[in-house]
Amino acid sequence: MDNREEVREFLTSRRARITPERAGLPPGSRRRVPGLRRSEVAALADMSVEYYSKLERGSLAGVSPPVLEAVARALQLDDAERAHLLNLARAADGSDALTRPRRRTARPWTPHRSLQWTLDAITAGPAFVRNGRMDMLAANQLARAFYSDLHETPGNRMNLARFQFLDPAARRFYPGWDTFADVAVAILRTEAGRDPYDKDLHDLVGELSTRSEEFRGRWGAHNVRRHGTGTKRFHHPVVGDLTLAFEGLEMAAAPGLTLTVYAAEPGSASEEALRLLASWSVTEPGPRTRRSPAG
Repeated sequence: MDNREEVREFLTSRRARITPERAGLPPGSRRRVPGLRRSEVAALADMSVEYYSKLERGSLAGVSPPVLEAVARALQLDDAERAHLLNLARAADGSDALTRPRRRTARPWTPHRSLQWTLDAITAGPAFVRNGRMDMLAANQLARAFYSDLHETPGNRMNLARFQFLDPAARRFYPGWDTFADVAVAILRTEAGRDPYDKDLHDLVGELSTRSEEFRGRWGAHNVRRHGTGTKRFHHPVVGDLTLAFEGLEMAAAPGLTLTVYAAEPGSASEEALRLLASWSVTEPGPRTRRSPAG
């Protein structure tokens, strides 16, 4: 992925979404572009128009943290967008070019036995480990039953984004499919900023862009996000509708990997549905989580 193009499109898209009123500026007249003008962003960031224009053309190499912070304030970036801008700047510096050549192939990753023991000890809700490409790398028994369509379709290759956009079963599994699709692309976009040299990610984005118009449009929006906690609705083919809370925990021993645990509200119908699913998973033969490379 070309860093200069990523920077240019990200900054341009953030500028386009801010109205003069939102930035505390007079609306003016004869505005030919959506959002703010470059000159207005430059003024808000206290820098010259020429310098900001250079940044927006993709030249972030050597830019100091205070300048990046000024741009982030002017564009009203949230925490995830600030982190993404910093990641793009690090990639532009090329300081790790010798150790991380372009389009690096990820090394295979195998979970420690203790990690699988930990996952298996979680019995009340689905629990799994994924990387930034949304490959499911390890899971407990309930997660394998919960994501049965993901596991049972070889074409998904244990990838949640590929399941989301290319498997018709996803439209049934996610009642709010559009919201899930937005989140999936934002996670991949965030990972692209964190690790722009990942060949597997590059190939996944290329495949999804080619095969899914829904993905292609969302990818062009350059939205990023941190996906740590919240509530989601699902429709499972065996137990029906569930509303589950989730927590995503970054793994200190394996940077770039996330442990996600789902839980139902105590006493709720969703909790009973998870109990039913757990019983079903014991009696039904199910596929085992395959090993996949980590990012």
